[in-house]
Amino acid sequence: MEKAVFFAFKGDTMCFIHVLLNAMDMKEKGNEALIVMEGEAVRLIKELEESNNQTYRKAKDMGLFKSICKACSAKMGVLNYNEKSGIPLDGEMNGHPAMEPYISQGYQIITL
Repeated sequence: MEKAVFFAFKGDTMCFIHVLLNAMDMKEKGNEALIVMEGEAVRLIKELEESNNQTYRKAKDMGLFKSICKACSAKMGVLNYNEKSGIPLDGEMNGHPAMEPYISQGYQIITL
């Protein structure tokens, strides 16, 4: 079984949909896949929630979202919204999610 964590940084919806599709594909094929929201991508939670995006909903229902960056959420003005999203906030590394724990657990890091 392969293990990958997608660190999504870009705030572009179309780009992020590809993160969702690839993570879902991996999981559906028996692999382990996680998504961590970082950088400008933290703004997408509000957009996707409010538009009721079905691809996002499916990925969320599949439990693919590991965390949202706390520092970037604050910087981008969506901290309060993201706190209520049901996806955990992470700020263990100076306010940001760290990659090292995933590497130590054998995950391949994919950044987009």
